[in-house]
Amino acid sequence: MVKAYLRYEPLANFGVIASTQSNITYDHTGKLAITPALEDVLLWDLKKGTQVGKWKESGNNAQVTSIAKSPNNRDYAVGYEDGMVRLWKLDTVTATVTLSGHRGTVTTLAFNDDGTRLASGSRDTDIIVWDIVAETGLYRLKGHKEQVTCLSFLKNPERPNSDEGYLLSASKDTLLKLWDLSSQFCRETVVGHRTEVWSFDIDPQQSVIISGGAEPMLKAWKINWSILEKSIDDMEIDDQPPQEADEAESLKKAITVYGNIPRNSRDRIVTIRFHPSGNFVGVQAADKAVELYQVRDHEQIRKKIQRRKKRAKEKGKQVDEISDEIQPEDEFHSYTIVRAQTKIRSFDFAPVKDVQKAGHIQLAVSLNDNVIEVYNAPLPAEKKSDLQEDPSRTSSIDLQGHRSDIRAVALSANDDLLASASHNSLKIWNVKTRSCIRSMDCGYALCCSFLPGDRHVLIGTKSGDLELFDIASSSMVYSVAAHAGSIYSLHMRPDKRGFVTGGADKEAKFWDFKINEEKPTSSPTFVHMRTLKLSDEVLCVRYSPDQNILAVSLLDSTVKVFYHDTLKFFLSLYGHKLPVLSMDISSDNTLIATASADKNVKIWGLDFGDCHKSIFAHQENITGIQFVWGTHYFFTVSKDKLVKYWDGDKFENIMKLQGHHGEIWALAVSRQGGIVVTGSHDRSIRIWERTDEQLFLEEEREKELEEMYESTLVSQMEKVDVNDTELDSAGKQTMETLKAGERIIEALEIADEEKQGWEAYESAKAKGLPAEQPQRNPILLAMGDLSPEKYVLNTVQKIKANDLEEALLVLPFAKVISLLSYIEGWAKKNWNIILISRVLFALIKIHHNQIVANRMMRPMLDSIRHELRTNLQKQKDIMGYNRAALTYLRRDWEARNTADFFDEPPSTTNDKKKRAFIHV
Repeated sequence: MVKAYLRYEPLANFGVIASTQSNITYDHTGKLAITPALEDVLLWDLKKGTQVGKWKESGNNAQVTSIAKSPNNRDYAVGYEDGMVRLWKLDTVTATVTLSGHRGTVTTLAFNDDGTRLASGSRDTDIIVWDIVAETGLYRLKGHKEQVTCLSFLKNPERPNSDEGYLLSASKDTLLKLWDLSSQFCRETVVGHRTEVWSFDIDPQQSVIISGGAEPMLKAWKINWSILEKSIDDMEIDDQPPQEADEAESLKKAITVYGNIPRNSRDRIVTIRFHPSGNFVGVQAADKAVELYQVRDHEQIRKKIQRRKKRAKEKGKQVDEISDEIQPEDEFHSYTIVRAQTKIRSFDFAPVKDVQKAGHIQLAVSLNDNVIEVYNAPLPAEKKSDLQEDPSRTSSIDLQGHRSDIRAVALSANDDLLASASHNSLKIWNVKTRSCIRSMDCGYALCCSFLPGDRHVLIGTKSGDLELFDIASSSMVYSVAAHAGSIYSLHMRPDKRGFVTGGADKEAKFWDFKINEEKPTSSPTFVHMRTLKLSDEVLCVRYSPDQNILAVSLLDSTVKVFYHDTLKFFLSLYGHKLPVLSMDISSDNTLIATASADKNVKIWGLDFGDCHKSIFAHQENITGIQFVWGTHYFFTVSKDKLVKYWDGDKFENIMKLQGHHGEIWALAVSRQGGIVVTGSHDRSIRIWERTDEQLFLEEEREKELEEMYESTLVSQMEKVDVNDTELDSAGKQTMETLKAGERIIEALEIADEEKQGWEAYESAKAKGLPAEQPQRNPILLAMGDLSPEKYVLNTVQKIKANDLEEALLVLPFAKVISLLSYIEGWAKKNWNIILISRVLFALIKIHHNQIVANRMMRPMLDSIRHELRTNLQKQKDIMGYNRAALTYLRRDWEARNTADFFDEPPSTTNDKKKRAFIHV
C-alpha cells in the first residue's frame, strides 16, 4: 500500500510589530498606525497599544515593501516583494483589488489627488500607472536605469480640474524625471544629484520640491508652471545662436535649482515628508533621528534677511553686497530633532492640519528593532530668546514582539504556553490567543526550557549564566554562573529531577533541582552535581527518553555517546564534515538524528553507532532537529528559511513548510506532534498545525515538478522589449493570465462546436434533407441552458480586469477571428458594451497587421463599428443625463440646507446652550 501522511499547514504567525522592508503610515483618523508585518499588514491602536486588524492575503508569502494611503480616506495600496499591488479598506480582511504588472519588488506607491489613479515604482526600473476605478493598468513608463525610489503626482494649483497632470519620479540612477501623463512621455529629466536619490516631497502649493540622497545637503527645486504648461513646440530654439540657444534651453526647464538646505545627519536620506499643514518638513536619515524643519512665511523670511544685513553692517561689510534674494535656508529652518533609542526605519505625520490648535506636531516612527513609537514635537519658539522644548515620546508599542533574533523556543507540557527567548528578552505567549502574557528582561539567551510544572522557565545565556524565571511574578528568581563560556544547550532529564548543560568551556554539567521542604510553594533552585570534561566545545546535549545514555556533540564534528549513570564512554559518531548544531533521539531509543552545519542530516542506530542514512537536507546550515514523539518522523529547520518534515525510516522528505523570511534559529515540536513552533531572524514566531488532510509523496513530487514547469513557462512568455521605448503596456504574464487565456480558448471551442452543429442542422432542414437535432452540450445545459454567445461572454466577464489583456495574448489568430464574430453579436444585442470595447481594442492592437491584411473580416468589423458607436452614444447620453440630474440635486440641497450643525466644547454655561452655528 502507498503510505499516507498527515499534512501540516500554517496556523498563525505573530511577534512582528513592524518589519523593516516597508514604511509606516497613519490612517485618515490619526488613531491607527498601519504597519508592515512581513507578508501581512497590521493595524495598531496607538492609544491602547493593541492590534485591531490584520490584512492577510491567503496564499501570499511575499513581504510587504510599500504602503500608501489614498486621499479619499478609503483605499490603502500595499506593494509586495513579488511585484503585486493590492488595495485594501480598513474594514476588510481580504484585498478588494489585486494588480499585477511589475517584474520586481514594488518600492514606492503614490495616489493622485482624487484617489482614482495609482502610480507604482519598482526595482525593475519601471513605473506603472493604474486606473483604480477600472482595476487595470493604463501604461508602463520606462526611462530610469535603476530602482525607482519615490513617486508623486503633480497638478497645476491654478488648474486643479485638468485631466491628467504630471508625475515626478526619483531613482537610484541619480535622476529626477518629470512625466507628462496626458501624452505619457518624459517631459524633463532633472540632473543635479551626484548620488542615488532616495526620497523627495512636494509642498502642498505644488511649487517647491525637496529631494535628498547620500549627499550632506538637501536639494530644493522650484516648479515653474507657466513653462510647464507650454508645449515644447512653443519654445523652438533651433534658429538661435549657440550661446542664446543654451540660455533658451535653460529657460525651457520647468524644474529649476532653488538651492541647498543644510542638514545635521551625514547618513543617507530615507524619507522626506511635508506635514499636512505644509508648514513643516520632516527629514529622516538612516540613523536614530528625524529632523524637523519649519517653513517660514514671507514676513519671517523678510525679518531673516533684515537680520542678516544688520549683522553684516555690524561686521563692517557693505549692506549692498547682501542679496535680497530668498535662499532655501531662509525658507526652511531646522529647529528640532526627534531622537529615538535605535535606528528609525520610517515615519509619518499625524493627519492634523491645524497644528496651532493641537499645540504640537505628532509623528509615528517604526524602528529597526520591531517597535512603534509616537512622539510629540513642540512648535518652534516664537522668539529667539524663548527656550525650545525637546520632543517627547508619548506612547510605544513593543510588548508584542522581540527586539532581536529569536534564538530559542520551548513549549509547556500541555502545549498551552510558549516561551521565546532572544537577546535581553524572555516572553511567554498564550498559544491559543497568540498574545504575550509575560515579558521579562534576561541575558543573551541561547537555549531555554520549561521546568516540570510549567511555572518556571530556565534559560542558558551567552555569558555562561543559568537564569531561572518565575512566570507568575514575571521575575528572575535564581541565577548562577554555570559555565566559563556560552551555554549552547540544555536538556531536561526524563525523570524531571534535573538537567544537563553544555557550554563553550568544554564541559557538560549535571544539575539537580532542589526544593525547599519548609516552603514547598517557593521557587525551586538547582545545584551542580557532577561535570563531564570533554576534548572540545559542547554544542548540543541530549538524553535518551529512557535516560540510559547521553549524547554530546562537539566542535570537532563528532558526537560522543556516554552512559548516564557512570559517564562511561559508549559510542563515537563521526562522519560529519562540520560541527553538529542540533540532534535528537527517537522515543523508542533506537535512532539518533544529527543535524550539522555541513547541511546534512545523518540518522544513526544507537545499538552499534552505524549510520543508516546521510541526507543532504538543506541549502544552508541546519540549526534544529526534533523527532515527533512515538514516531520516526522528524522536523528540521535551517538558515535557508525552510522547515522540512522527514520520514526517518524511508529517508524521504515528506513536505516543505515555507513562510519565514530570515534564518530559522529555533524549533519546538509538541509532545504528540500536533503543532510545530519555529522562531527566526525575522523576529516572527510561526505555528504549524497538523491537519486531517492526507498527503502522498508521489503527489507532492508531481506538484513540485508542476510548479517548476509553470515558473519556467511564465518566464519564457515574458515579453522582451526590443525597442527601448518609454511607453509600454502595464500587464505581466502570470499563471493566472495563462489559465484565463486557456479558459477563453476552451469556451470558444465549446461555443463554436455548438454553433456549427445547429447551423448544419438548420441548413439541412432548409434544404429538406433528413437531419437529427444536435444534442446540447452538457456544460451549457448545466449552466442554465446558455446560448453559445452568452457562455463565451460569461467566461470573459469572469476574468479580472487587470489580467484581461494578457489573457487575450494567449489566443491564436484563428480563435481571435472566432471571438470577433461573437463580439459582433454582443454589440448588436447591447451586452456589456464597456467590456466588449476593451476586448475589441486589445485584439486590434495585438493583431493589427493580420486583421488589416484579411479582407474577409472587413464587413464584420464595419458592422461592429456601427453597432458600437450607436450603443456608446446611448451610454454617453445616459451618463450625461444622470450627471445633470445629480448636479441639480446638489444645487437644490445646497439651496435648502443652509445650516451646518456641530457641537462646541461646553466651556461655559452659555456655551452649553449653544448647539449649532448657522452660516447663511
